[in-house]
Amino acid sequence: MKIHTFDTLQLSASIVAIGGFDGVHKGHQKLINSARRHAENLQIPFVVYTFDPPPRVFFQEVRLLTPLPEKLNRLRCLGVQHVVIAPFDTLYASRKAGDFHDELQKLNPLGIWVGNDFKYGVKRKGNVDLLKEEFAVHILEPVRCASGEIISSSRIRKLFEDKVQSEAKQLLGWD
Repeated sequence: MKIHTFDTLQLSASIVAIGGFDGVHKGHQKLINSARRHAENLQIPFVVYTFDPPPRVFFQEVRLLTPLPEKLNRLRCLGVQHVVIAPFDTLYASRKAGDFHDELQKLNPLGIWVGNDFKYGVKRKGNVDLLKEEFAVHILEPVRCASGEIISSSRIRKLFEDKVQSEAKQLLGWD
């Protein structure tokens, strides 16, 4: 797996999965695996574009589920070929949605995979609909556990906070 800083990778074609991927939980795994399979079918590079720290950790100072080295190891285990890491800080958070589109254009994505609530750019003005104006976007609907509840990083954080370790670890899907 090759690791790149943001705005440095250029490809003639790719499939890209974008997200904070804090925890690389079962929902993230489904999104990443779907995108990876599509890239394999097309025989083109697969890229995960992620942020360090994840935006929610930066803005809301919530607990980080997965430090960067652990996140990278989990992504490697999922067969990711390229990871672009954007350093999420005040400067990065002030970027316009169009700046993000310009950066993605360098990857020449034939498809972009995101969650249904994906937002980006200053004041979160970029959304799935705006992304669809320039790219072929595939939206993964929320993944649910056996009880029907949505698997999310926020829910996993709450389970850890409430000392329900076994359920939190089950939703993560990692030892």
